[in-house]
Amino acid sequence: MNFRVLIKYWRTILVVAEMTIRQQLMDGFVIFTILFQPIIIALLGLWMLKGKGADAALFVVVGSGLTGLWSSLLFISGNSINVERWVGTLESLVAIPTPFEVVVFGKNLANVIQSLLSMLLGYLVAVLFFGYSLNIQQPLLFVASIFLTIIGFISFGLVIAPVFVMNPGVQAWQNGLEFPVYVLCGFMFPIALLPGWTTPVSYLLPPYWAAVALHGTSTGGASLNQTLFAWGMILFFSLVDIFVGGRLFKLMLYKARADATLGME
Repeated sequence: MNFRVLIKYWRTILVVAEMTIRQQLMDGFVIFTILFQPIIIALLGLWMLKGKGADAALFVVVGSGLTGLWSSLLFISGNSINVERWVGTLESLVAIPTPFEVVVFGKNLANVIQSLLSMLLGYLVAVLFFGYSLNIQQPLLFVASIFLTIIGFISFGLVIAPVFVMNPGVQAWQNGLEFPVYVLCGFMFPIALLPGWTTPVSYLLPPYWAAVALHGTSTGGASLNQTLFAWGMILFFSLVDIFVGGRLFKLMLYKARADATLGME
């Protein structure tokens, strides 16, 4: 899959995203993952850092939103193909002329957009319950960083979803992958506080660069060059993820058709 395919099927992506949002509005697990859990994390972080100033509070607000994005990507987007298998619609989606990865892209888009609500709710918690006056220091750069973050997370989801389908053993580690990424990507505190040997691992995780861009532009703690470099890394990983994801989807569908196991666990 490439960007030309995404542009060609942009209407399909939007329709799938709309349908996904409608379906998930009453899903208790989705609501907890993208709303309540990030709020709990924001409350704990703001309480521990009370009196540290608005910059620390803003760091927590953005970080709690990123935890919601990652949890949504890991659990909801990661299971986007398996869910279709469980409800018996996977075979129909694979049989339609539209490339299957385009459908999954639309589902990931819906999940990521919904998860951005957690950042807004974290902001409201900081303002209403803790009395902070929070201002985004670089609003235009921050908006651009959010846009690139959406692209980066959606692209990463295109890799996770087929991997979870083809390798159930990897999916067994799903719960264990949540909090380590929070830590290694610097969502709630800078990775400089971690042991030095973990830094290269952080650099290889696409969400880390999203965190760098969003934290830097929200608090004004990053220079323009640092922000541009983070954007470049997000785009680089997005291209890699789209390329790898396209190959994984082809491999997954080939194996499913050859083994006749498309609808089986």
